Amino acid sequence: MSQGAGQPTDAEAQETEPEPEETEPEQTEPEQTARAEQTEGSEPEPERAGQEQAESDPERERTGREQSSLAPGREQASSDAGREPASSERTGREEAEAPAGRPGPRGWRQRHPRTVRGAAVTASVLAVALPLCALLLPNRLERLSFGAFLRIPAEGVLLAGLLLVLPPRPRRIAAVATGVFLGLVTVLKCLDMGFYQVLARPFDLVLDWILLDDAVEFVHESFGRTGQVLAVGGASVLLVVVVALMTWSTTRLARLMDRHRPVAARTTVILGTAWIVCVTFAVPGVGVPLATRGTSEFLGNRVEMVRAGIEDAEVFEKEAAVDAFAATPPDRLLTGLRGKDVLFTFVESYGRTAIEDPDMAARVGAVLADGTASLKAAGFEARSGWLRSPVTGAGSWLAHSTFLSGLWIKNQQRYRSLTTSDRMTLTGYFRRSGAWRTVGIVPGVRRAWPEGRYFGLDHIYDSEHLGYRGPYFSWTPVPDQFSMEAFERLEHGRAGRGPLMAEIILASSHNPWAPVAHMIDWEDLGDGSVFHGIAAEGKDPEEVWRDPDSVRTEYRRAIEYSLRSLTGWLERYGDENTVLVFLGDHQPVPTVTAGSTSRDVPVTLVARDPKVLDRIADWGWTEGLKPARTAPVWDMDRFRDRFMTAYGDQPAKKPATRSANHSGSSSQG
Repeated sequence: MSQGAGQPTDAEAQETEPEPEETEPEQTEPEQTARAEQTEGSEPEPERAGQEQAESDPERERTGREQSSLAPGREQASSDAGREPASSERTGREEAEAPAGRPGPRGWRQRHPRTVRGAAVTASVLAVALPLCALLLPNRLERLSFGAFLRIPAEGVLLAGLLLVLPPRPRRIAAVATGVFLGLVTVLKCLDMGFYQVLARPFDLVLDWILLDDAVEFVHESFGRTGQVLAVGGASVLLVVVVALMTWSTTRLARLMDRHRPVAARTTVILGTAWIVCVTFAVPGVGVPLATRGTSEFLGNRVEMVRAGIEDAEVFEKEAAVDAFAATPPDRLLTGLRGKDVLFTFVESYGRTAIEDPDMAARVGAVLADGTASLKAAGFEARSGWLRSPVTGAGSWLAHSTFLSGLWIKNQQRYRSLTTSDRMTLTGYFRRSGAWRTVGIVPGVRRAWPEGRYFGLDHIYDSEHLGYRGPYFSWTPVPDQFSMEAFERLEHGRAGRGPLMAEIILASSHNPWAPVAHMIDWEDLGDGSVFHGIAAEGKDPEEVWRDPDSVRTEYRRAIEYSLRSLTGWLERYGDENTVLVFLGDHQPVPTVTAGSTSRDVPVTLVARDPKVLDRIADWGWTEGLKPARTAPVWDMDRFRDRFMTAYGDQPAKKPATRSANHSGSSSQG
């Protein structure tokens, strides 16, 4: 007699019959309850029971209901209390895969469902929040606020719409590409924050990469090798982490939107409509408009900067070709200064803030007043005005080359073009005249400086050739008082010498302004070893920079020291043939300027010979070392031609084919 397809054969029936020692007797309801309470929270049945269930797994799949009816209490007795017994088949398989005492990841998730769900929710929230933060993040620290992140970014709405309409494969590719792009945009905004804090301008994608190397060197000189390694390593890790997190968030966001497509579509439409309404009616947010396309504008401005940077090379080439004194014979150059020792001295970070800021004006003003009085007693007179620097916060070499070349050197590209050209500088014209030996005192230079020859200097004394055996003062290799004394010993005080033209760069007022040296007796300078004790008594730059007020105080003290070093040298060693021009190169960093956007720096000319001052009587400069608030302000690149006109014959007429083309701002006075 044939059997039905769903009925087991006799052999199969025998196999499926439970063996006596494995079959549990039927339990009453109270017994089952007690058994469940006893096993709740404990590990699964002993290993033998788990193995038996694993062995019988194929039969359960085929017998289904019969097996359940033959042993109604087995499933409950063998299930783990923390695991939902959806079927005895699944329970047996999982217990076989995860032996007692060594549960796998799947078992951990089942025992901690709340933790797993919380982690999933947190990841989903981050997947939405991180791209929004990247789009809404401002690129300036002072614009960071809670309200800046409570806005509707147009780019976010467009991104959501794109992820909704793309097919699966292109959607994944778009999500990864968007994540990498947003990560790089975030890094660029962070670079802007740093550049605005130091240079009061954004990072230039074409011209500023070389400045990163200078920044690394500055950290090394200011905070040591350990600080340099930590800074570079931290920045590198942060770059990778930001890009990786942003890529992860956009890919997860794409999956979430695909999984909850109706909700995502409705939300995108609502946000897009809200953005249009907010723009149309100028709906305000928390201190800023509620709707924004800030990232698009940010990127548009950056593209324009790149375009302008590329075109600037051609513009600069045309400007550099115009030189009013190029055809002037050497014997007619600077005739009003023949026989004089002319010193052009730059005081690092000496800006208008040092003279006019309410917290500094009194102390710095007193130093300038004392210097004016002491120099007047020694027979010197001074005239002072203002110059507008092309940079602020840093970039001293750009200011130096602007002052000396008569061209607006606002970026590294122009600096490289200048120093590889035949454009004559102010110091170069002194050398070309043949009437002066030209030297440079540059204590801030610690490595090869091939550009030095371009500036027309016969000899250059860097930090390794001034005879200094004392300590560094953070970034500053040589204190200003020692630099001036070294100039006296190496050049100015030499017997039988001829007239000198010197470019001197004083570095003690360079950021980070701690520790700061102080004046000692000139006779005690020696080889500079005396400064070891002075540096040890000074403040730690890390401690100073924790408080903006402390930074401002130490900056003021550094400026006072630099001014005293310079006026002290002039009072001690100057004579009737000494002509000193000293100026600041740029304003200090925004931490010190406290919101001031001025780029003005003081400039002063000091001489004992009244004929030297008579030549600039029409400049309108203020008497003394301190320029009046209303004194004329010139662009720094205008000084070269004004100075050479005042102290030389009138410039030869320019060829008819040439025309002036100046890119700086308009000057006053």
